[in-house]
Amino acid sequence: MDKFNKTIIGKDVIESLTIGMYDDSRFIYREYIQNAADQIDKARQQGLVNEGEIHISIDADKKIISVEDDATGIEENKVVEILKNIAQSTKQRGVDKGFRGIGRLGGLGYCNKLVFETSFKGEAVKSIMTWDATKLKSIINNRSQKEEASAVIDEVTTLIKVKEKAELHYFKVSLIGVTNKDLLDVKEIRNYLSMVAPVPFSNSFVYARKIYDELEKEEITIDEYKTFINTDQLFKGYNSYIYEGTDQSNRKKIGEVIDVLFFKEYDSENIKLFLGWYGITEKNQSLNQINYSRGFRLRKSNIQIGNEDTLTKLQRDRRFQFYFFGEVYGLHKDLIPNARRDNFSETNTYYEFENKLKTFFHTTIHKLCYTASEVNSAVKTINSYNETITQYKQKEKEGFVDIKEKKAFLETLEKKKGEAIKASSKLETIKNKNGVTHTPINKILERASSNTSFDIATDFVPNVETKPVFRVDKLSKLKKEQKKFLSNIFGVIKNVLPKETAELLIQKLEEEYK
Repeated sequence: MDKFNKTIIGKDVIESLTIGMYDDSRFIYREYIQNAADQIDKARQQGLVNEGEIHISIDADKKIISVEDDATGIEENKVVEILKNIAQSTKQRGVDKGFRGIGRLGGLGYCNKLVFETSFKGEAVKSIMTWDATKLKSIINNRSQKEEASAVIDEVTTLIKVKEKAELHYFKVSLIGVTNKDLLDVKEIRNYLSMVAPVPFSNSFVYARKIYDELEKEEITIDEYKTFINTDQLFKGYNSYIYEGTDQSNRKKIGEVIDVLFFKEYDSENIKLFLGWYGITEKNQSLNQINYSRGFRLRKSNIQIGNEDTLTKLQRDRRFQFYFFGEVYGLHKDLIPNARRDNFSETNTYYEFENKLKTFFHTTIHKLCYTASEVNSAVKTINSYNETITQYKQKEKEGFVDIKEKKAFLETLEKKKGEAIKASSKLETIKNKNGVTHTPINKILERASSNTSFDIATDFVPNVETKPVFRVDKLSKLKKEQKKFLSNIFGVIKNVLPKETAELLIQKLEEEYK
């Protein structure tokens, strides 16, 4: 081939395949965990480890991050092939978690040096390959030179070999001189990885056992790896409660997960496409961001695909994405994460997956949310009527401000009674529609009825004939005309001031003249 027909790949492709690929710097943790998990799978098959471990070290002061596993390591004669080449992965598409051969270089955009260290069992040598990220950026940013990508890689990489114990086997990647502060925030990285990494459920999540049992019943094994961040083991971020608040310092527990339910679908050849679970909460309401594990999360090989919003577009009502905690495990071998890992590559299997998941959201989840909303509204209406009765009885004892207040109370009672009767009828209809089967709505009804009474105080009849007790009746210092005058004043105060302010002022006047 003459030089005019030779294909040239310029240096900018290195940037496109590394720092230009993703919009969230935290992806580098996912990529390195993913690579470690693939190698641990191989080490387990070879009997090198029972479980295998992944250790993440974040040193914010020294600006160093490292991710190390105790898996196979890389044979000395394959180090250059695997660690220096780009997009030449030896992994298998559809079997291994990573397969494009570009993820390991993601750290180049966020440090001064990217260092790979590895040793293979039986070889008394450690290979250390260093990518000079600072030099790489300088070359790429120099627009006066048009180097080829391969020449640039040769210039910024070095390989040295040192002695190592032959029995050791490991792989370690280190980012030296980290330039992105987000990557050094241990707390945030822990939260992020608790939803992204292939780690176990925590024992504190009371429905973990139920999920594991369902997966076992369906003969599904999800990949899990013991992963540590600065020596603390990492677990999935699910817990049994829901909170409100703006941050962890002021969060307040407002409810709990009352059950988890499962769903699954098959393709046209009866091969499992996906299996999912979702936790229902007692009020089935939108969960705010303080509940960072909220939303249906898409996973493949137990690694999150995309983020909490990835499946929102499939919801009939986008709000309902965040009414739940839950996971959707993509199981079909042809569901392949795309290069950015923000969804699956678009294939016929993916379209079938998307359509069936969309149908589930549009029917089961949509109906559940609307019915639960009707339940909550009906319960709230009945409670409001019963509370108004209690307030009326209290007024009968303590006295009304004036006759207008009593009349307004009676009108309110009549109106709320009618609304409560309709609400009760609505609840009865919902109960009958759902029968006695183990449905999500029945779960929500059971929890609602345990927290509050569905019964309407139908036997309550306000006494409208007898002369009411007024608050001024107790003011013994005043004569009849004065009481009548003060009662008018109370009425004015009640009409023009906010409720709480009016009550405080009336109480002050009562103390003055009692």
